[in-house]
Amino acid sequence: MAGGSSEGEAAAVPLLEEEDQEQPTAVYFDGCPGCIIDREKAENTGIPYWRFFHIWIINLVVCLPISSIFPFIYFMIRDLHVAKRVEDIGFYAGFIGASLMLGRALTSTIWGMVADRIGRKPVIVFGIFTTLVFNTLFGLSVHYWMAVATRFLLGSLNGLLGTLRAYAVEVSRPEHHAIGLSLISTSWAIGLILGPSIGGYLAQPTEKYPKLFPANSLFGRFPYFLPCLCITVFCLGILFSCVWLQETLHTHKLEKEEDQATKTINGHLAGDEENVEQHITLTMNKNLFQNWPLISSIVLFCIAAFDDMTYMELFPLWAESDRSYGGLSLLSEDVGQVFAITGGCILLYQTFIFPHIVKILGPVSTSRVVAFSSMVLLFTYPSMTHLSGFWLPIVLNVASALKANFVVTLITCSLILQNNSVTQDQRATANGLATTLMSFSKALAPIGGGIVFSWVQKRQHAFFFPGDQMLFFLMDLIMFMALIWTFKPFLSLPEQLSSS
Repeated sequence: MAGGSSEGEAAAVPLLEEEDQEQPTAVYFDGCPGCIIDREKAENTGIPYWRFFHIWIINLVVCLPISSIFPFIYFMIRDLHVAKRVEDIGFYAGFIGASLMLGRALTSTIWGMVADRIGRKPVIVFGIFTTLVFNTLFGLSVHYWMAVATRFLLGSLNGLLGTLRAYAVEVSRPEHHAIGLSLISTSWAIGLILGPSIGGYLAQPTEKYPKLFPANSLFGRFPYFLPCLCITVFCLGILFSCVWLQETLHTHKLEKEEDQATKTINGHLAGDEENVEQHITLTMNKNLFQNWPLISSIVLFCIAAFDDMTYMELFPLWAESDRSYGGLSLLSEDVGQVFAITGGCILLYQTFIFPHIVKILGPVSTSRVVAFSSMVLLFTYPSMTHLSGFWLPIVLNVASALKANFVVTLITCSLILQNNSVTQDQRATANGLATTLMSFSKALAPIGGGIVFSWVQKRQHAFFFPGDQMLFFLMDLIMFMALIWTFKPFLSLPEQLSSS
């Protein structure tokens, strides 16, 4: 990059740009990848579409291995002959789903610390590579414990999720943070459409497409390898695309505090993002557990994630249960169609609507609105059992899309609060910590949800909230906790947000 008075200057020499007399001095260090990104953000005030698209498509590497097994995990457990009774298949399937979340929960904070130490790009590349390897091995599993082990390693050796959230903030200007973080949600929405489609149409290909895949072929011996192989090929392409992925971590040594005070170096945005970073450094650059704005936003994030996972677990059980038990008597393909439509709605909402809402209301007010709206919406679900014919799919799809967008909005707002509560040298660690706690909450949600669903099915004639009315009442309590948490003294705002 250009800078200095001669080509022989040391790499650590800062490059200065003189602004107006009233503007602070912008400083960049030659050879520092973080400074290169900062300078590009200062010179280009528009939305970084290419970088956002790259983040979006890399995040599919996280989403597809999770969502693709939904359609075939039941049959995979059956074919592994580990369950002695049909009723036990769900029990063993739960451990495969929980193993990935447990692995991710145990290591996400560590991966965040690694990303803060050596950079975002190495962690992202390694995460894609491990997904490629262990997702392939999962498709080749011939024993139950091999399937559990590969899923656990897939989660524990993958630090993509928290690192990508930090990266999305660092490649964009502050006014574009909402768009960058919402891409994580839209990517999951696409994964919710593509993943089950890949798993549903490509699993057991010798039975579905016998002319293309003979029974004595590789895919006859490994009937669940083809969907995993397709995702592996996708991961390989994304891995090659990382050649164009730029590092964002600053590698130059920070100047001594007294030098900073005398030079008044405030960064490349002339008082915008770098001013914010330096203003909060003294209060944020400490033990993360002592940073209450961060911890309180992570708690909100975990409540929203727990609600999301609980809903994803209970909605199919409720919708597919018999109407005599308060359900809708839907088929599995009907539920899959609802999820596909919901995913498409999330994509449109997060891309075109959410950034404008959060820009007008701010992340806290937006969180309060969607939490309250979600509570009202959940109370309408038990009455859907009285609908039939033309109106049932319309009402169900609208309700499902609204519920999903409400919780995705709450999650994205909490991510905005988190990433504005720390400086760059702690951002990946903070996102890793959030991913760890979120994964624990998502591991607990299916267990608790399954127990509650079995309990409410047995109290159809109770006086207080009989049957599934109790189910949605308890889900309302979760969202009520989220609503309460958005107020003081529970939620503490970062200084730059509270001042604005």
